[in-house]
Amino acid sequence: MAAMAPGGGSGGGGVNPFLSDTDEDDDEVAASQERRPGLRLGSGGGLDPGSVGSLSPQDPVALGSSARPGLPGEAAAAAGALGGLGEAPARLSMDAIAAQLLRDQFLLTALELHTELLESGRELPRLRDYFSNPGNFERQSGNRAGSISTLDSLDFARYSDDGNRETDEKVAVLEFELRKAKETIQALRANLTKAAENEVPLQERKNYKSSPEIQEPIKPLEKRALNFLVNEFLLKNNYKLTSITFSDENDDQDFELWDDVGLNIPKPPDLLQLYRDFGNHPVVGKDVVDVASGVEEEELEALTPVLGGLPPTFETPQPMENSLLVQKLEDKISLLNSEKWSLMEQIRRLESEMHFLKNEHFAVTVSCDSVQPPLDQSSHKDPEESGQNSLVNSSDKGGSTDVDPSLPSKAEPTLPKESASDSFPRRGGEGATSSPTSKSAVEFDKPNRKLSPAFHQALLSFCRMSADSRLGSEVSRIADSEKSVMLMLGRCLPHIVPNVLLAKREELIPLILCTACLHPEPKERDQLLHILFNLIKRPDDEQRQMILTGCVAFARHVGPTRVEAELLPQCWEQINHKYPERRLLVAESCGALAPHLPKEIRSSLVLSMLQQMLMEDKADLVREAVIKSLGIIMGYIDDPDKYQQGFELLLSALADPSERVVSATHQVFLPAYAAWTTELGNLQSHLIPTLLNKIEKLLREGEHGLDEHKLHLFLSALQSLIPSLFALVLQNAPFTSKAKLHGEVPQIEVTRFPRPMSPLQDVSTIIGSREQLAVLLQLYEYQLEHEGTTGWESLLWVVNQLLPQLIEIVGKINVTSTACVHEFSRFFWRLCRTFGKIFTNTKVKPQFQEILRLSEENIDSSAGNGVLTKATVPIYATGVLTCYIQEEDRKLLVGFLEDVMTLLSLSHAPLDSLKASFVELGANPAYHELLLTVLWYGVVHTSALVRCTAARMFELTLRGMSEALVDKRVAPALVTLSSDPEFSVRIATIPAFGTIMETVIQRELLERVKMQLASFLEDPQYLDQHSLHTEIIKTLGRVGPNAEPRFRDEFVIPHLHKLALVNNLQIVDSKRLDIATHLFEAYSALSCCFISEDLMVNHFLPGLRCLRIDMEHLSPEHEVILTSMIKECEQKVENKTVQEPQGSMSIAVSLVSEDTKTKFLNKMGQLTTSGAMLANVFQRKK
Repeated sequence: MAAMAPGGGSGGGGVNPFLSDTDEDDDEVAASQERRPGLRLGSGGGLDPGSVGSLSPQDPVALGSSARPGLPGEAAAAAGALGGLGEAPARLSMDAIAAQLLRDQFLLTALELHTELLESGRELPRLRDYFSNPGNFERQSGNRAGSISTLDSLDFARYSDDGNRETDEKVAVLEFELRKAKETIQALRANLTKAAENEVPLQERKNYKSSPEIQEPIKPLEKRALNFLVNEFLLKNNYKLTSITFSDENDDQDFELWDDVGLNIPKPPDLLQLYRDFGNHPVVGKDVVDVASGVEEEELEALTPVLGGLPPTFETPQPMENSLLVQKLEDKISLLNSEKWSLMEQIRRLESEMHFLKNEHFAVTVSCDSVQPPLDQSSHKDPEESGQNSLVNSSDKGGSTDVDPSLPSKAEPTLPKESASDSFPRRGGEGATSSPTSKSAVEFDKPNRKLSPAFHQALLSFCRMSADSRLGSEVSRIADSEKSVMLMLGRCLPHIVPNVLLAKREELIPLILCTACLHPEPKERDQLLHILFNLIKRPDDEQRQMILTGCVAFARHVGPTRVEAELLPQCWEQINHKYPERRLLVAESCGALAPHLPKEIRSSLVLSMLQQMLMEDKADLVREAVIKSLGIIMGYIDDPDKYQQGFELLLSALADPSERVVSATHQVFLPAYAAWTTELGNLQSHLIPTLLNKIEKLLREGEHGLDEHKLHLFLSALQSLIPSLFALVLQNAPFTSKAKLHGEVPQIEVTRFPRPMSPLQDVSTIIGSREQLAVLLQLYEYQLEHEGTTGWESLLWVVNQLLPQLIEIVGKINVTSTACVHEFSRFFWRLCRTFGKIFTNTKVKPQFQEILRLSEENIDSSAGNGVLTKATVPIYATGVLTCYIQEEDRKLLVGFLEDVMTLLSLSHAPLDSLKASFVELGANPAYHELLLTVLWYGVVHTSALVRCTAARMFELTLRGMSEALVDKRVAPALVTLSSDPEFSVRIATIPAFGTIMETVIQRELLERVKMQLASFLEDPQYLDQHSLHTEIIKTLGRVGPNAEPRFRDEFVIPHLHKLALVNNLQIVDSKRLDIATHLFEAYSALSCCFISEDLMVNHFLPGLRCLRIDMEHLSPEHEVILTSMIKECEQKVENKTVQEPQGSMSIAVSLVSEDTKTKFLNKMGQLTTSGAMLANVFQRKK
């Protein structure tokens, strides 16, 4: 112990990094001292990390038995503990602590200490030997030596209510034995590896190495390792069948576990990485070559001492040792050649770096603290005396021979060669400090040793460094400036990206972008941006957002010029990429980068790119993104010449077959384009008039067939332009200059405006703020109510040009087209709600009322009647009169519908306009009560024509109506009408009764309706009512398939049978054919339903036979089909098979030939048969 004092106490710079132990170790030492008074730590009891006599667990003396085999462990420990009497307090070695724990049977504590030392790489042989012997635990497992329990050391889990802690101890011992078994396996595998490597005889190996043309045979373990890598390559590249075959041919190997290979080495990289890294390694020849060939002079000087230090036997080899000498020489040559390549690469790299640093005049001061603890600086010697490449450091300057082995391996290998040589003064008498303009030197302590530089170099060669590869080259040089960091990132990122998981590659985006922003080389920047856009094969929505965010940040940082030169080409390259996600990224990038591009590029290149993608891309998602980007472009474009091109793009987008694209057009593109159009002054002069003209042209060309899709396209565009039009009216009003935000701002009602499709269609967004809009609205309402529209050009255009043209267009559309009526109704509703109630009452309603002219004097006027039969009526009723739902508004709507119903009925005009109004209003349950009020007016009207119209309208209102309303309001009205003095009124109620049977499930109500229909059929007063029978048959055929099965079986089919029997007796052929035709349609519809065998025999088949009798004389074409139907029904009865209620084929369609069907359909064109009902003969039930 005393002998160690000079070496250990050589000064403040001799601190050993392993000196201090953990606090737990200090506690254990203190506890040991208390239990064993003989082991004293000194008077203070504390341990000074810098004490002169302190020992490390790795010191030879402190290691006890492992370092000095001749001395027993306990004796060595005692010697270490007590050797320094009178000196500074000594620190106990770990071995002494372990010996004390084992002696006192603190086995678990010793096991924990052993585990912690093992994990930190400081294993004690004493503990290893003890715990590797199972016999030590077989003796002790029953009774564990107890220790005095303190509050800190007490394990409450072991002293629980169970009272048995032996299980925990056994588990701990078994876990340790498992670890030891794994270590044994590793050791055996290491021995196996060595045995496999040496299994080729020495003479054969010499022959292979001396003759390169003879290839050395593959070793078994090499073969297994290569098999594993090849199978891994096949699986990664989807050669699954090949992999399966390969595994079958090597059934003795487990390809899922690398350890099965048997090599005691970590798994190497995959084949692709080995192939890519192959060019970075110089190939060393196997032949024996002259050591001096191709070596520069200074390198030869460094190598000569190494060769000169070979044993004398190498110079005069004995014949028996030739093979051994050759092998050793070859190994040495191979080592030296590898070292030569490494040094040459390092020289080239450092020279280029030194040249770069001198040019850039970078200066950096490196603190020695970053390498190791503070060291005393020693005086420098000349480069010749200390060696050109002297990099070995010492722990002291006092001549100690101890060299800390941890320092060279951690600090020295990464030190540039120039840095070490520059740390010495130049011959001109310069000091250690360089001039201010040059790089400041990095200085290290020189060892006070007399070893040769070649020995130092050879010694350092045992530090395992890899500077001869690309990665090793990057690792060995540390960037010392922002520019060099960017250069390093530019070189490394292309190699890093492919090895990062696809799901985590977005984590690289900040690194790529920063490097691309700051890198000095345009080519490298282009490569990095290319990597960014190709970072993920098929980026999802979140990943695309991240990339776009990075692109925008890049654009803000570098400016428009570099965005145009560097980012846009990346977009252009991928405009036709095979993956839609990549094209989607391009489309989104064009919009995101639009604010950061030169304005000329926005209106030319970017616009052309988006136009091309809109026209050519087949993916809906991509076109949707294109539309949104076009909207952003329209918000930044300022070239009026591009207005027409934007309009053509708008029409193309509206006509897109995808609903997603059309929706995006209405939400983004159209509002943005309308804003630009407003700035140019073209909204009222071009955009809206052009769309109106296109609608008029459609109506002119569509007299024989209107293209409703195109009409919807243009009308929906007009509807989306209403907010922009209203904003224009407000911004160009006479009061606009008075609109100042001062005082309390009035609140806008929540329901003042229709809900916008997107924020861009919100009037407050277009105006600027909700407060500004509130002020303008207040002034707008006051102006309309008190001051009029004089001088208000934008509003006068709406009143005098837009509204008249719209009303004229409405009068031209087909009133029977439900879709067209609905579209125009929604348009006028939005227009009136947007422009307000005062505008609607004073400007819109008067223009409609002037055209409709509802009064008694117009009953016989052809002009008045003509207008009432057009779509103007339903659009005015449902689009204008329903905008506001206050009491006076509802009264106005009820009065209008009553007047229309009265006038149309009294003038015997078609009821299509009234029906369209009822259908449109009936779709909204809020208007059911109102419609019933109108119908009740008709029920009690004095004119039978009006009562008949009311009865027919009930059928249209029943669908979707609640059963409560049907029971309380509809059924009483129909019963009243069914007893009307006029037979025409009674007959008009039959379709409504049939609809109740089809839609209602309330039993009592169904029975009442059934009784009423039965009275129509069985009452003698109706026997000669041909029109009543026709209406009943049509109704039964319509509702029979959808009505309740019981009603169909008990009422519909039996009564159809009776009507068919009665029709056989009809004398008038025209009436007989009319009834037979309707019966045929009804039977055709019912043939798709499930019919029981009894019903089939008793009613369905007899009815068909009666009908066939009629058709034999009146319509032979029908007779053929009826014969087929009868045959099939009879066959089913004979086979006693029950037809499926759903999805079964029509009876008529199964046995009739195509020729018969064609002939029948041609003839039926001459008959008055409903095409919809006839089609049921040849169709499945829906």
